[in-house]
Amino acid sequence: MEAPPLSHQMAAAARCIAGVHAGHSLTELLPAVPAGLRPGVQALVFDTLRQAGTARELLRHLAERAPPPRVAALLELALALLVQGNAYPEHTVVDQAVQALPLLRAPALRGFVNACLRRFLRERPALLERAHAHPQGRWNHPAWWVQRVQNDHPLQWAELLEADNVAAPLVLRVNRRQITRADYLAQLVLQGLSAEPIGTEGLVLQRAVPVQQLPGWDAGWVSVQDGAAQLAAPLLLGAGLRPGARVLDACAAPGGKSAHLLELADLELWALDADAHRVGRIHETLQRLRLPAAGSAVQVRHADAAEPAPWWDGRPFEAILLDAPCTASGIVRRHPDVRWLRRPGDVERLAAQQARLLRALWPLLAPGGRLLYATCSVFRAEGEQVVAAFLRQHPQARLGPSPGHLLPGGRATTPAGDALLAAHAMGDNARRGMDGFFYALLLKG
Repeated sequence: MEAPPLSHQMAAAARCIAGVHAGHSLTELLPAVPAGLRPGVQALVFDTLRQAGTARELLRHLAERAPPPRVAALLELALALLVQGNAYPEHTVVDQAVQALPLLRAPALRGFVNACLRRFLRERPALLERAHAHPQGRWNHPAWWVQRVQNDHPLQWAELLEADNVAAPLVLRVNRRQITRADYLAQLVLQGLSAEPIGTEGLVLQRAVPVQQLPGWDAGWVSVQDGAAQLAAPLLLGAGLRPGARVLDACAAPGGKSAHLLELADLELWALDADAHRVGRIHETLQRLRLPAAGSAVQVRHADAAEPAPWWDGRPFEAILLDAPCTASGIVRRHPDVRWLRRPGDVERLAAQQARLLRALWPLLAPGGRLLYATCSVFRAEGEQVVAAFLRQHPQARLGPSPGHLLPGGRATTPAGDALLAAHAMGDNARRGMDGFFYALLLKG
């Protein structure tokens, strides 16, 4: 099948980029792109958003007046492609950007777009130097984000920001209820695919493919789950809970961590989520993976974990997983729109929500029980600061062995975290396949 013209892909991508700058998530925008255009459009959008800081600063110097949002987005896209310099010939990028303007109902701006792009090509070194003088233009994150990361991780901040701008690999978790990792690796080889082990069930593929092309996808042999997220279930289960132990996954959608728990142990699992639509995703995940298996029982509920009274039956849980809502600052290499959607006030707002969830769920934990607090964030306000405040307020709680903050690329910020990663077989090469995360294991005395 012949690929759609680049101009059509660029026009559709510009609509998505403008939508992100207007406050809409790619999760909402990309499904609206026609199926035949979507793969190419997604690649263009992701590449542009990873370079959007530089592109926006360049545009600020190239245009005296801000063009209409979709034209500005088209210019960001074209400038990002020209800065990268390896996807398409320069003349093709300029020509196809101009050809895309009628599709955006802006044919009158052909001369303006052509002039901006050709000026960039003439003055590239000087313009890039000016763009890189601004933190947003240098690091391709909002300036407030750069400042917060510098303050939170003074030794690793540059490495962290650079890692955010590199596309993440496809990481799988093998469902041990269905197949061994060794056998699944053999299946991959038969299809000409290769992978590197990570953790106890994970595999980092050397090249990404659509999940429907993976062996046994429909049969539930594997799930897509980052290596950092694969730490949650073994950390919560520890040395092992008794068969049939009561476990709560408090913010469970789309169900990946609930499924991992059920793949590793026989449990009475409660999986909650406050979003009714996303609760359906939990059911879909468990159904595809053929879970629960014999020995386990599952209750999936639409419920707010921060308000237990309407749904809790009064029987304590032996283990609770709180994968709390957060800024998602640790997974922007997989979701490059996140950095442009967040605002500075979101960090404190979400940290308050995380603390509220912790306080609400702690009384539901049995004496001697374990609560694993997790966020896919690299901001200390959503990790160690929430936990430190909780420990000060709850003297019966103590911190168990925990990774703490993990940074994109799999580096821990503490020796204890490095030791735990080593214990979970997260070798140096495999760690590069990991997102940013925070984990704290809270034990009830």
